[in-house]
This record gives sequence, C-alpha cells and structure tokens, in this order.
Amino acid sequence: MAKEKRTIAEKLKSKKIKRPPAFIYRVLGGVWRMLFQKKYGVEYEYLADPRKDKGAHIVVSNHTSRADYIFTGLPLLPHAYNFVAGHNEFYRSHLAGVFGLLQVIPKKNFTPDIYTIKEVSRVLNAGGRVVIYPEGMNSISGANQPVAIGTGKFLKHFGVNVYYTKIRGGYLTCPKYNLTDRYGKVKVRIGLMFTPEELKTLSPEEIEARLNKELYHDDYAWNLEEKIAYKNDGNLAKDLETLLYYCPKCGNEHTMKGEGMRFSCTECGNGATLDDTYAMTPLDDTCVIPKTQTEWFALQRERAKQAVQDPDFVLTEEVDLGNLPKYKMLKDQKTSEIVGSGVIRLDHSGFTYEGTRNGQPFTFHLSTAELPTYGMCTDISRFYTFYKGEFMEFFPKRPTVEKWFLHTEELHRYHGGKWQDFSKED
Repeated sequence: MAKEKRTIAEKLKSKKIKRPPAFIYRVLGGVWRMLFQKKYGVEYEYLADPRKDKGAHIVVSNHTSRADYIFTGLPLLPHAYNFVAGHNEFYRSHLAGVFGLLQVIPKKNFTPDIYTIKEVSRVLNAGGRVVIYPEGMNSISGANQPVAIGTGKFLKHFGVNVYYTKIRGGYLTCPKYNLTDRYGKVKVRIGLMFTPEELKTLSPEEIEARLNKELYHDDYAWNLEEKIAYKNDGNLAKDLETLLYYCPKCGNEHTMKGEGMRFSCTECGNGATLDDTYAMTPLDDTCVIPKTQTEWFALQRERAKQAVQDPDFVLTEEVDLGNLPKYKMLKDQKTSEIVGSGVIRLDHSGFTYEGTRNGQPFTFHLSTAELPTYGMCTDISRFYTFYKGEFMEFFPKRPTVEKWFLHTEELHRYHGGKWQDFSKED
C-alpha cells in the first residue's frame, strides 16, 4: 500500500528545529551585509553586545518593516540565530527554501502555538540563540503596537538573557502601505533588556510593560527631528489612502487619495504634499492636517473607539477567501489560494464569515475575546486570522482593511479582551 503523502502543515509540525549551520549562515550574512548595509544606510549602536554572550539567549526587537531580519541580523553577526517567523510564510516558494536552510521557527501569529514554544526550547537547550518580534507583525502605522498576549510569560518561562534591537527608520525605508523601498538611513540600537534574575522577580505583566516601553518607536515623529531624506521615485503618497482613509476636515471615509507626493481628499480638497523626509505641508491655510501620519492614524483609532460603543455597531464587507495549499508551495509571491467568496461581519458578538469554500457553503465565527487583531502578510490589501488552527485570509472588494483592523482591536478591548492598548505607564 502506497504511503500517503504528507501535507506541508504536517511536515512543518513534525520538523525538529536545530541550530542553523554556522558556516552557511555567516556566508549568507556576509552577502546580505555587502548587498544591504550601505544600500539601506544601516548604522549600529551597542549599549550591550550579545555577540560577547557565549550562552543561550533571546533577542527581541520592535518590528518596523519586512526588512527587519536584515536590520536585526547584521549587527548580530557572526553569531547565528534562529529567527521566528509567521507559519504562513513557510508556504511561499521564495521564502521556504532559505527558511528551511536557516532553521527558521514557524509561529501561528495571534493564536497559541505550542509547537513554537517546544522548538524555541529545543534551540535554547542546545545552547542556541533566538530572535523574536513580540508584536507579531511588522508595523502598519509607522509606530509599535503592544506586544502579543503571552510574551511576558514566554520570556519568563525560558529565563535566559534577553537582548533587544531597537530599529529606527525601518518603516520609512519599507512602509506597509506601499511595497516600494525608499533608501535613506536605518539606525539600530542594541542593548540588554532582561537578565535571568530579573525575569524571575518580574511578573509577566511587568515584563510586557517594559517591552512596550523600551521598544516603542514612532518613525514619523522621529524623522521630524532627524530630517533624513529617503530616496524615492516621486511617489511617497501612492496608496497612502489604504492606511489613512479618513479626512479630518470633512469627516468622510475612503475619500483620501495619494498620487505622487500629494495626498488629498476627493470630496473637500483637504490635503498636503509630502517631502523626501515624509513631512506633510498643508495645501493651503484651510487644510486640516495632523502633525504626522501616526497622529492621523491615531485619529482613526479614536473614531473606532467611539463607533464600537454603539450597541448596534456592525461592519460588513464582501470578500474573497484564501487558504493555504495542502501540498504545493505558493508562487509569484502569493500569500494564499482563493478558495471561495462571501461576506464578513463584525459586531458585538464577534467576527463571522459566511460564504463558500471549495464550492461548498462555509461559515465560521470567532468571539471578540478570540480575535484581538489580524495578521497582514504584505501591504494593506488583505488580512488573515486562524480558525481552528487553519489560516483564513480575506481580500475585501473595497480598500477597507485598516478600518477592519482598528474596529476589531477596539471591539476586543471594549469587551475586556486581554490585548489592551498601551497604558499610561507604557
């Protein structure tokens, strides 16, 4: 009898992670340094040097962009590290090979994943070193989001030295709303966050509070002071409306439009021009423009907080549904395979998908407690979550992704969910 072929998921779950091969890691690290350090303008500042630590340890980092493995990895060379990356990224053909070679550890973001804990433990017990991005996803807004639920408990459990890298300029180099890289400068600060003795005495909540405080960074506010120019193709405002969908002058949503270096409302004309530092200059004296894009983003969150207080709050959207393939890799940088279509709904009961999958009716529901936020693979065109451990990606028919993020997060918090916003102390 022929042996049944194993799925990609089964192969991933059965893999025992080892320390990455030092020689290959250093060769690739040298290539990345040659290709990217000067190109991205990466500079390092060591307050403590994990390269001098001969024992097992963890490095945590703020997650500014899709290129953070470069910004974090280069200053740690020649040490070889096991990075933790999103489970779904292992299905993408252009990443799967190097992920396997370098022993990257898969993690299902924003949902408990015992496999990840076991494999991190395996690496550390073997004297290895691990890099994690505790936010779980690179920045959407240009600033941090709170670390994922359970991060404090995770670090306390392992009880090893915890170093950090704090990346500044990464988002401005690789913004979430547009996949075109812009080259200027990236500054990375490396230091010691926790000793084993500190982790023993601190509670998980205290650990997370310190992580939030020490790793927090706002690239837009930072560059108002630094004034670093980022080389670009004259399209810094292109697709900015996927991030900033609300006009603070007329109050309309989804009327903003970015073209070239200009960002303006198609209804009232409110807008600004961007310069090479991302600074915004109002088009005229009547325009209402926040100081930074991050502050603009914060206005949208405040609107979401107000909206979810309405007992009749509801949000709906037509979407295509994507799942991960069972046996074959995704090509052409796809993030899933379209397997159905339907309608998603968000209200005080939680999140519901109702539609089709693989030609059959399919519905699922997640409560507000189960869904603190979503994941986002590439730009602000799609988002995902997990249902019973299975990857579910949604492609809205309209550019409403960021609105779904903000309202889902604030609905979770409104109902007392564990993933709350930054505290005043943070």
